[in-house]
Amino acid sequence: MTASNNKLLFIINTPSQAHTWRHVIEGLLTNGSDVNILAREYGDTPKLLRSFGFPYTTFKPVGSKFWRLLAVVNHFQTCYRIARDIRPSLIIGFGLDAAVTATLLGKPSVAFFDDEHTVWQNRMTSLLATRIITPDTFQKTLGKNHVRMKGYKELAYLHPSYFAPDPTIYDELKIERGEPYVILRFNLLDAIHDIGRHGLSVSSQIDLVKKFEKHAHVFVSPEGSLPKELERYRLQIPYDRIHHALYYANLLVSNSCTMTTEAAILGTPAVRIHPIVGRNVDPMIFSELEQRYGLIYSYRNTRDAVQKAIELISRPTLKEEWTKKRKKLLADKIDVANILLRFIEHSLDTGTEKMQLEQVK
Repeated sequence: MTASNNKLLFIINTPSQAHTWRHVIEGLLTNGSDVNILAREYGDTPKLLRSFGFPYTTFKPVGSKFWRLLAVVNHFQTCYRIARDIRPSLIIGFGLDAAVTATLLGKPSVAFFDDEHTVWQNRMTSLLATRIITPDTFQKTLGKNHVRMKGYKELAYLHPSYFAPDPTIYDELKIERGEPYVILRFNLLDAIHDIGRHGLSVSSQIDLVKKFEKHAHVFVSPEGSLPKELERYRLQIPYDRIHHALYYANLLVSNSCTMTTEAAILGTPAVRIHPIVGRNVDPMIFSELEQRYGLIYSYRNTRDAVQKAIELISRPTLKEEWTKKRKKLLADKIDVANILLRFIEHSLDTGTEKMQLEQVK
């Protein structure tokens, strides 16, 4: 099959997924593939795709996280109905909706995921997807179609091949260059795999800000709304500039797993607060980032997390230490976007088995 005949469909649900596929899609377009995007209207996902210059078709999420779980069939039907009109030769996405849509259309699929705690979704995806790609930290083996790679999804857009920090972000933050600052990320934890978990309470958010502003300038990056008491701390930069702010930050304190990994890759110390820490469903990515590279710290208890974060922000050589740790991480990992691009292109012909061997080196 020639590149000009390749009609690909990406199903993109979140801003993180938009970032992950950005350079892969650019490479596919450059190589002559016909790329289509089906995007969920969630957060900054459509805005990011527009900023990348990608045309897309949107679909709306269904209700709250509890209703979405009950209405998952409706979600699949929506994906199928739109995909049927596109008539793709291959469907790519983060897991189950891509695999189900491809199965309904009788087409092959490539599914990427790294959430080990989405057990039922992973099991269903492994039964339906033509190829499954995960980081090599992924513990379970998902059958003969499962391929592991030496990298995280965040390296698809934060690898030095694609990301160059821009110091003019200080001007956008309205602080002096080199002035220490902390980013606090408050996630809603409203995805399907977060059911039964809760984000930080308003009182906890306010308490965190008060503690950290004694040591550095504080910026708050909320996924949803902010309590009025914290509105003046809001990180007010364009949605596509967050990684520059994260790179120069002295510390991230977050209940977002994705942003924690992003900080580690960028060499910014990160303290993660999350209810799954210490449990067997906690992805091994975070164990590797903490135990092998020393780039993050994870806590289930907010009090312990704050204690560690204040200890870190008080260290004058903190960023220099993390720069060295970051170099070790990057030396061990691959250019994920390039691997995903090659894998997808090989999935359109007979080269998948060869790719399976090459990508793990």
